[in-house]
Amino acid sequence: MARNALIQLRRDTAANWTSTNPTLASGEMGLETDTNLFKIGDGSTAWSALLYQTAKISTVTKSATATLALTDAGKVVETSVATANNLTVPPNSSVAFPTGTQILVIQVGAGQTTLAVDAGVTLNTKSGNLKITGQWSAVTLIKRATNTWLAIGDLSA
Repeated sequence: MARNALIQLRRDTAANWTSTNPTLASGEMGLETDTNLFKIGDGSTAWSALLYQTAKISTVTKSATATLALTDAGKVVETSVATANNLTVPPNSSVAFPTGTQILVIQVGAGQTTLAVDAGVTLNTKSGNLKITGQWSAVTLIKRATNTWLAIGDLSA
């Protein structure tokens, strides 16, 4: 006799996971239904302190000046623009990236990409540099708090 097993994961929106901040059991997986990001519990660490896991890194191409979208979370964003362009980090009120979100940005086009922020967003960088140095250079954006991000990588003034 064939038996079918049902495996169900804990799932909720990023906002609900953050507000309830549960502790997942060791090996238990929690899925954010609005971001498709997930974390795996260790039995003692609260949700907000767990790191996001990645199963596969997807690539998104921006072919003009653009603003980051929630669907860019945990992905590689390639700026493929022939002329100077901006990649804007939006405020949490517009795009609620979960704290801890990381986005790798690679300038694949010849046009220099400048990191920009909308009103209310703080982007911390070494020496205040905001321009990706050149073609095939990269920077990682990390969301550290509600409207605070860190950019680490090959940036210039």
